[in-house]
Formats: sequence, structure tokens, C-alpha cells
Amino acid sequence: MCDYKISERAYTKLIFHAAKYPHLAVNGVLLGEKSPKGSTVVIVDAIPLFHQCLHVTPMAEIALMQIDAYAEQSGLIVSGYYAAAENFYDNQIERAPAVKIADKIQENNKDACFALIDNRLMSLDHERAALLVYNCSGEPGRWSKANYTLSQSTQTLEAVSSLLKRGAMRDVIDFDNHLDNPENDWTNEFLNKDLKQLLAMY
Repeated sequence: MCDYKISERAYTKLIFHAAKYPHLAVNGVLLGEKSPKGSTVVIVDAIPLFHQCLHVTPMAEIALMQIDAYAEQSGLIVSGYYAAAENFYDNQIERAPAVKIADKIQENNKDACFALIDNRLMSLDHERAALLVYNCSGEPGRWSKANYTLSQSTQTLEAVSSLLKRGAMRDVIDFDNHLDNPENDWTNEFLNKDLKQLLAMY
């Protein structure tokens, strides 16, 4: 059993993805450091996947192959999956979209987590992290709640609230956007640089 530490960048990007498409289900991949810090897996980045058809297998396979290569180049590893359900009340992992992607990731990394965005806590004023985190402690595909911490929690929540009020979530690009126009950068490098500067102000 391991715990998880979620970076400011990863949290901000997955919240932005859900906030950009509040009327749709979204999903994405979490990247982490290759070696856990003791029993803690450090999640450093989030890669937004889809907001239209989350179950399109060929597109998901292509996306995951590219993300794998990107993670390798960055010295990281695919360490989890995140999703937000379309329905406000669907905050159970059994109803989360495209769970099979999470199962596949966990097959390749036994310490991988599943971060479910808690729709009930999604607001412009982030008082608590809007996440439920799970891992597989036993049988593959059987997810149970795990402990996690949000890096610099107070400052991160303040920054996310402020950025959401400014409409900054419109800048996040997912793989669907990339398929619409290949010039759209699904790695969100430009956003990563901006976030580093913006989050440093809080």
C-alpha cells in the first residue's frame, strides 16, 4: 500500500480540464517520478486525454503510446489515471468513465493510482482538493481509497481558485484538441511554464 503526493501542476491541470468542459466527462493520465519517495508516489504532471468519446480504443492507444514516449524522455513514468464523470452525482469509481484505461495502466505499474475528480467540490472557490484517490492494494481492477496529499495545499487551492475566476482553464489542451488540430500541443508546455510562474506568486 502506498500514499500519493500530487504536485501543484498536476492538480491545476486536471482541475482545469474538468472546468473547461463542465458539461462533459473528461479523462487523462498522471505522470510521476520513477522512484517512489519511501512509500509515497510523487505525481508531478497531468496529461489531459479526452472530453468527447472517452472510450475510443484506437485513439486511446495512440495517445497512451505518445504519452509513454513523452514520459520516458522527461524521466517520468505513467503513474495514474484521472477522470471526471459527466453527471454531477456520479462520484463513485464504479461510474467513472473509461475505467479500463486505469486498469491497463495499473497492469503496467502496480503503484498507479486512480484520481476521481469530485464534482461536488468543483467550484470557483476551492476550499478543499476536489479529488478522491484510489489504488489497487490487492486484486488487479479492485480499486480502494488511498491516502494522498496535495503539495503546498493552501497556496495551491488559492491559486487554482484565482486562476479559475480569470478563466485560465480555457488554455488547457487535451488530446481531442490535438486531433482536431495537430498544432495544438497536448503536452501543454506553454501552460506548464505559465503555471510555474503563476503558482509561485501564491
